[in-house]
Amino acid sequence: MPQNHESLAQHIHDIRRELKFLIEPAYREGAIRFFKEPIKVLGVRTPSVRRLARKHRPQTGIHSKQEIFDACEEFLRSGWNEETTIACAWAADLRKQFHPSDFPRWERWIKTYVTNWSICDDFCSHVMGPFLVMFPEFLSRIELWAHAKNRWMRRASAVSLIVPLRHGLYLDEAFHQAEVLLQDEDDLVQKGYGWMLKGASACFPDQVFTFVMDHRKTMPRTALRYAIEKYPAHLRRQAMD
Repeated sequence: MPQNHESLAQHIHDIRRELKFLIEPAYREGAIRFFKEPIKVLGVRTPSVRRLARKHRPQTGIHSKQEIFDACEEFLRSGWNEETTIACAWAADLRKQFHPSDFPRWERWIKTYVTNWSICDDFCSHVMGPFLVMFPEFLSRIELWAHAKNRWMRRASAVSLIVPLRHGLYLDEAFHQAEVLLQDEDDLVQKGYGWMLKGASACFPDQVFTFVMDHRKTMPRTALRYAIEKYPAHLRRQAMD
């Protein structure tokens, strides 16, 4: 086996070994209670996980993009929340090398490995969002996710737009996604598009508030509360009346 493969395998082995020494059983129990759905969590705090990701970050001069993505997929395949955090961090480190040919991989990862809102939001914020900033031609593909049976695909269709929205991009697309998802019965999808609207309100406060007021009679209260969170109290009261 070539040396660079051995090196990445060693990184993975070392990370998994070091994670075991950082487990906090009480934190693990709290994390399990924090999620509605079953999750696989070791019980390592996120700042510690991110430090491990940085400590063992693959060097692009030594490891190819394909090899790093393969390592990310091994972490994702494990299902452990801490390992998925490292996968998202390593993939995000390659954002300068993102290419349109990466999209099928991203889509497959969401369909296959995203099993809770934490993984969904981490991946969409650090990988899909920057990807869409670079390649707006994939917005039409993201729009299709809003119609998926998979709840995480539907949530991802909104959350993936948060980073572009913070750059002042894609407001019309965000409103379209919100309209498609408006009466979605899944509260985690509602929270996802509500969060998207909240993110949009930073750059587009007037437009988002108008959208909310136009849809507040049919928008679930969960989504509405998320969407208006950053507005002054008097506007929040107006929207909630």
